[in-house]
Amino acid sequence: MNTENNLDTSSTQKSLNYDTKHWHRLHGAPLCRGKMKCFADDFVVEEQLGFELTGEGEHHLLWVEKLNTNTAFVAEQLAKFSGIQLRDISYAGRKDKFARTRQYFSVYQGKHQSPDWAAFEHPDIRILSNTRHNKKLRVGALKGNRFTLIIRELSALDEVALAKRMHNIEQFGVPNYYGQQRFGEMHTKDKVILNGNLDLGMRMAAGESIKNRNKRSMAISALRSYVFNEVASRRIEQEMHNRILLGDALQLSGSNSYFVVSKDDDISTLNNRLASQDVFTTAPLVGGGKLSISDEALQFEQAQLKQYPNILSALNGLGLKQERRAIMLYPSNIKWELNDDHLALSFDLPSGCFATSVLREIIE
Repeated sequence: MNTENNLDTSSTQKSLNYDTKHWHRLHGAPLCRGKMKCFADDFVVEEQLGFELTGEGEHHLLWVEKLNTNTAFVAEQLAKFSGIQLRDISYAGRKDKFARTRQYFSVYQGKHQSPDWAAFEHPDIRILSNTRHNKKLRVGALKGNRFTLIIRELSALDEVALAKRMHNIEQFGVPNYYGQQRFGEMHTKDKVILNGNLDLGMRMAAGESIKNRNKRSMAISALRSYVFNEVASRRIEQEMHNRILLGDALQLSGSNSYFVVSKDDDISTLNNRLASQDVFTTAPLVGGGKLSISDEALQFEQAQLKQYPNILSALNGLGLKQERRAIMLYPSNIKWELNDDHLALSFDLPSGCFATSVLREIIE
C-alpha cells in the first residue's frame, strides 16, 4: 500500500480548490465526526509479505519499525549506515509518515562486506530482524497491510448503527478510492493543507513544466488517481459497480490481470463470480493508447473521461500504459471496539489500497 504524505510546498501559497470529498459513498453518510492521527500510535501499519523468506541469498531483508518518519528517509539512513548505495536499497511500498509502521527493506549486499545491522541506531527507526533472501524486494511485492487505528473525540455515535455499518462494510465492501494522501496532505503546527500534489498535477496538465523528478512523479500519480476516483464514483453512484457491462474489464481476485467481457461470455455466470468476489469490475488508470474495454463499458467510460481533456492529454504524452484498478475493496479480518469517545478499529487490506477509503464510510 502507498500511504506516504507528500505536498509540493510551493502550492501552499494559494488556495487549493480541487474537491476530493465529493466521491460517492456506498453506505450512506458518515455516522459521526472524529479525529485521526492524534498520536503516532493511533495509526499503525504492518506489512504482510505473503511469501516465505529463503534465509539465504545476496539480499538482506530488514524488518523495520519507523515512527513519524517517511519511508525514503529510512532507506537513506540504511544506506548511510551500511555504505551501500541507495539504489541497492528497495521496499515494497511507502508508508505514512505520521504513524508507527513496520515494513520490509531489501538491501543488496553483492560484494559489500556484510553490515552489522545490530549496531544500527536511530531514535525513530528500529531494525527488528534481518533475514537473507534470494530476491530483491520490488514495489508492490506484498500481499497487503494490517491497519490498527484509533479514532478519537467522536461526536455522538450509536453503537447499534456502528455495528450495522461494520457488517455492511464486511459484506459489501467499500469503494476502492485512492486516499487523501495521494493528493497531498501536509501537517503543519496549526492545520492540515490538502491537495498539494493534485494542484501541482493540474498545473502540469495546464502546460506548466515540472523539472523536479520527485514532484513530477507525485503530480502524475495524483492526476491518474483523481480520474480513477471520478470514474469509479460515478459507476458506484449509478449502482453499476456490482453488475457487469458488455465490454467490461474484469480483474481476477488476487491479481492485477484482467480480461474483457465479450458477447460470447455468459454474463450470468460472470455476475455470480462478481458476487463471490472472484472477479471485480474496474475503472481506468489512464495512459497512452486506446482503452482496452469495448461496447457498453467503453461508452460509459468515454462519457466520463471526455470531461478531463487537459489531464488526458498530459498523461497520454508521458509513455504511461493503460492499466485497470478494481472499483471495490473488501477489508478482511475486521475487528472494532467502541470505548467512550474513541473507536479502535483494525483490518487487512490488499497492497495498494487505502485505510482512509474504509474510514470515510464510517466517520467524517
